[in-house]
Amino acid sequence: MNELSLVAQAAFQPANTADIADALVNASGLRVDIQRRRGRGAGMNPGGRFEPTERVAYDDGWTTLEDMPPFRTEVQVEKPRTAITRNESPDIPFDRSVNPYRGCEHGCIYCFARPTHAYMGLSAGLDFESKLFAKPDAPRLLERELAKPGYKPRTIAIGTNTDPYQPIEREWRIMRQVLEVLQKANHPVVIVTKSALITRDIDILAAMAEKGLAKVAISVTTLDRKLARSMEPRASTPTRRLEAIRKLSEAGIPTAVMMAPVIPALNDHEIERVLDSGKAAGASEANYVLLRLPLEVSPLFRDWLLQNYPDRYRHVMSLIRSMRGGKDYDAEFGKRMKGAGPYAWQISRRFEMATKRLGLGRRSMQLRDDLFVPPNGSGVQLSLL
Repeated sequence: MNELSLVAQAAFQPANTADIADALVNASGLRVDIQRRRGRGAGMNPGGRFEPTERVAYDDGWTTLEDMPPFRTEVQVEKPRTAITRNESPDIPFDRSVNPYRGCEHGCIYCFARPTHAYMGLSAGLDFESKLFAKPDAPRLLERELAKPGYKPRTIAIGTNTDPYQPIEREWRIMRQVLEVLQKANHPVVIVTKSALITRDIDILAAMAEKGLAKVAISVTTLDRKLARSMEPRASTPTRRLEAIRKLSEAGIPTAVMMAPVIPALNDHEIERVLDSGKAAGASEANYVLLRLPLEVSPLFRDWLLQNYPDRYRHVMSLIRSMRGGKDYDAEFGKRMKGAGPYAWQISRRFEMATKRLGLGRRSMQLRDDLFVPPNGSGVQLSLL
């Protein structure tokens, strides 16, 4: 029985015996000892879905599991062929993005990007937040792509997959180099982050914002420090994120407060408080995304609930399934971001009323793309004709 079926089986234990479900998963050997994963979000490190074998922790008598080393952050260099990733999703307001990193040290347990680590032969669990990939060639590749004849500028989104301002950015500084390329070309950009590190680049962002070329969305999922520490262990604290909103807005950078994700029976009661706090800090826009549990994210999130909020486990999952057509996740366009059903409607209505009361826009500001100046073409192959 694999980890997905084990955690799914745990979901149907009697409502007053979450400890039985917890014991079922714990006995499977899939959980990693808490000392080895301290400061991380996921409690398991199951094999990738494309791998032919599954790994479980097993004491064979020769050594003890307690002697195994803790998970440490490792960074490898990735050599992509292109910097710009394209998409045709009708659910999102952009058609291109740039990802300076693969994997994310923030360790948010709900991160919908976790399954992408399977393409590297790694786990969506602890591997996703400890075995990271940096793309130092991204700025050079981006400049080359912007210089190609016929390139049509449209807003580039950064931070839609993994956070460009995760802790390793302090050392690698790839995101800052990407911004320098975009600033030089007068190219519009939208950034989504949970990190206060973005304030380091206020000098570039303020200059771009003055021309109508940049805006930022800071994700504030909760104001509860305990919940934030458990759910997104290496992201900036809620207080620091609100302070980042204040600094960005005071510098003239249009800033949105984004509640992503909204999790029923866990943080949905904070919608109004988060928006109030964001507005007070200077945010001019707001948006939200309902919790998404694709592929490996579902068993990882379920396991996290069992360990941290066992008393709410069945209630949270019941509400999620009520908004996802009876499933943990529905990937259908038009539903995957906001869900469907009465409870999803209630969340949407509350958000709508709160933003109207506070005067917060919903993606109201459009960035300019008429100022674009192609780079000098360094690295672009010249035509023979």
